[in-house]
Amino acid sequence: METNILEKQMRRWPLYGGGLALLQAGLLAGCDRTPEVPAPPPATNAVSPVAAQVATTPAPQGPERLILAFGDSLYAGYGLDRGQSLPDTLQNRLRNDGINATIVNAGVSGDTSAAGRQRFAFALDNMKRKPDLILLGLGGNDVLRQISPDETRANMTAMMDEAKRRGIPVMLTGMMAPPNLGPEYSRQFNGIWTDLATSYHATLYPFILDGVIGDAALMQADHVHPNRTGVDRIAARVAPVLESALGQPR
Repeated sequence: METNILEKQMRRWPLYGGGLALLQAGLLAGCDRTPEVPAPPPATNAVSPVAAQVATTPAPQGPERLILAFGDSLYAGYGLDRGQSLPDTLQNRLRNDGINATIVNAGVSGDTSAAGRQRFAFALDNMKRKPDLILLGLGGNDVLRQISPDETRANMTAMMDEAKRRGIPVMLTGMMAPPNLGPEYSRQFNGIWTDLATSYHATLYPFILDGVIGDAALMQADHVHPNRTGVDRIAARVAPVLESALGQPR
């Protein structure tokens, strides 16, 4: 579909529907991947497929709380300078609150839930130790490709099962389907996150772009990904939930 047609459609969608972010995010960040991603090689001496951390806030005293941030471009920091991604910003906020947090960024732009499922165990196997928490955020690229919600649910469930098998708690950052895909698709897709949170006793932040999508001052020029100010806004909302998931509420 031509970009100008997409822009005309997206201007008609309600702000909270998230259609702008979901469709253009795939065009800009998902086009560098094919829908089918080969499974990663076995974890031997391979380098972990995670982004290097840039800690701008020194770690406070106390035991380290290790978190794996596993998601797509919204975690990877698409269009931002190194150290400005959501995981980096959350790490700094937690450290400022006195929590000795290290967040390993395993965000990959363009990842669908299927691609994430293929590399999930590999990422966990290459952590320096079992993380205290997994921050899991996928689904936007599934909507882009109009993948069946049943498939998305199955992929997300498989990752939740793997985390449960390893005894690692999960915090989900949810995604929403744009209303132009119809009420039935939206109902099935949007329900995935609440159902998973209930079934696995996981913490849920319902919509990662809540309060940011549609505000030009908080978005990059592509109107899709949050800019540094937008990431700060998201982190300010997510950090208290994350701290509660770690058992350390403010």
